[in-house]
Amino acid sequence: MLTQPTEKSTGKGIMFNEMYDGDEVRPEYRIVADWLAANGPDALNEKREEAEALFKRIGITFAVYGEGGDPERLIPFDMVPRIFGADEWERIEAGSIQRTRALNAFLTDVYNDREIIKAGIVPAEMVDQNEAYEPVMKGFTPPGGIFSHICGVDLVRTAPDEAFVLEDNCRTPSGISYVLENREVMSRMFPELFRSGRVRPVDHYGDMLAEAMASVAPPMCEDEPTMAIMTPGHFNSAYYEHTFLADLMGVELVEGQDLFVEGDRLYMRTVYGPKRIDVLYRRIDDAFLDPKVFNPESMLGVPGIIDAYKAGGVTIVNAPGSGVADDKAIYTYVPEMVEFYLGEKAILPNVPTWRCGREDELKYVLENLGDLVAKEVHGSGGYGMLIGPKATAQEIEDYRKRIEADPAGFIAQPTLALSTSPVLVEQGLAPRHVDLRPFVISGTETRLIPGGLTRVALKEGSLVVNSSQGGGVKDTWVLNAGGV
Repeated sequence: MLTQPTEKSTGKGIMFNEMYDGDEVRPEYRIVADWLAANGPDALNEKREEAEALFKRIGITFAVYGEGGDPERLIPFDMVPRIFGADEWERIEAGSIQRTRALNAFLTDVYNDREIIKAGIVPAEMVDQNEAYEPVMKGFTPPGGIFSHICGVDLVRTAPDEAFVLEDNCRTPSGISYVLENREVMSRMFPELFRSGRVRPVDHYGDMLAEAMASVAPPMCEDEPTMAIMTPGHFNSAYYEHTFLADLMGVELVEGQDLFVEGDRLYMRTVYGPKRIDVLYRRIDDAFLDPKVFNPESMLGVPGIIDAYKAGGVTIVNAPGSGVADDKAIYTYVPEMVEFYLGEKAILPNVPTWRCGREDELKYVLENLGDLVAKEVHGSGGYGMLIGPKATAQEIEDYRKRIEADPAGFIAQPTLALSTSPVLVEQGLAPRHVDLRPFVISGTETRLIPGGLTRVALKEGSLVVNSSQGGGVKDTWVLNAGGV
C-alpha cells in the first residue's frame, strides 16, 4: 500500500500526495484503489508489460541526439493514472484559458501598439532584446488576433486547491501525442475502468484543433481552407508527434521542400500539380522558416512564406515571434498581463520568482542560491538549471559565476513542496513528483480537452520530469461531476 510520504522539501512541509490524504485514499482515486484491491500488484505488472509491447508496436518514440547509441527511445509510461475531480479541473481549465488569452493579447500588443510597455508594466528592453522577438512581425496582427494557437501551460500543485504555473509554451509545445496515445493504451488495458463513463474523453482533440485552424483561415481564403502540418523532418525529436497529428487530423505532413510560394499564396507540390495550402501548422523553429527573412542558410524552410503570411495568403500556426512570451523573465509579468488586458485577477498564480536582472533580487539570489532553483531565461527541457538543495558546493559556486556574468539571463524560484503521484516500481507503488501540461487551443474560441500531459520524475527524489532526462508520462484522467 502507498502511504503519504514523510520526506520534506527544503523545510517547506509535507508534500501533497495526490492519491492519499494521510492513510485514506482520496475520493478521486477510489476507482484505481478498488481495481488494485481486486486484482493486486502482479496484475498491474502484467498490464505494464502488455502496454510496453503495445508502445513498441505502435512506435511511440522521442529522440535525443548527441548522447551516443540509438537516439530513438520509447518514452517511459507509468500505468497508474493521475486523476482530477471535476471541481479541481474546473479551476485548472479556467486558469489556463485565462492565461492563454492574456498571452495572445500581449503578443498582439508588443508587435503593434505596445500599450503594456507604454504603461510601464513590461520594460521595453525585455521585449526588444529578447532573442525570440521577431522585428519582421512589427505592425502585423494575425487572423483573429491569435499568435499562439496551441499553448502549453506547465503547472505544478502543492495542495488539492493550490496550483502554480511554472512556465508557458507559446511557440511549438509538444507532447499532445503522448496524451492521446496514453489514453488509447489505458483504455485497451483497463476497459472496465472506462465503461462507466466516469472518465471524460480526450479523443476529440484532433477535431478541436482542426476547427480552430479553420477558423483562422487567411483573408485570401474564400472557401473551405486546406490545412497541413510542416515538419523539419524525421531527425526532429518530435517527428513521431508530427506524423501522429497529421494522421489524426487527416491532413498532409509536409517539409519545406514540398512547398513553394507564388503570388502571395502557399502551394504544396503533388503528383497532380500544385495544391494551395491556406493554414500551415508549422513544427519548425522561426530561424529556419523562411531563408529570405531569417536564417539565409536554412534548407528546411520556404522562401517567401513570411511575405505571403503578411499579405493574407496563408495563416501560420503558431505565428512567428510567439516565442517572446516563452521567456522566463517575461513569464514573471503574466499575472500583470491578465489584469492589464482582461481586467481580471489571475486564477493560476506564478511560482514566486526573482529576476536576477534586478540588483536587489540578484543580491538575494546569490546569497540564497543553495536553497533555490535557478534557471536560464531561455532554457528548456530541464537543461541549464540548478536545483540548489540537491547541488554540490562546487556546482553552486560554478552556477553563481554564470549568474554574475549575465544576471539578466537568469531567474530563481523557491523549491516548492511539489505534489507526488504514485508510480509502479519493483517494490509496488511509490510516490514521484509530477507536473501537468494542459494544451490550450485558440481559434474562434479558446478551449482545451479535459486532460493533459502529466510528466513524472521517475528517479526517486528528482524534481526533473523531462523525458530527455529520465522522466516519464502518465495518463491524465478528469472525472465527470459526481464521478468519484
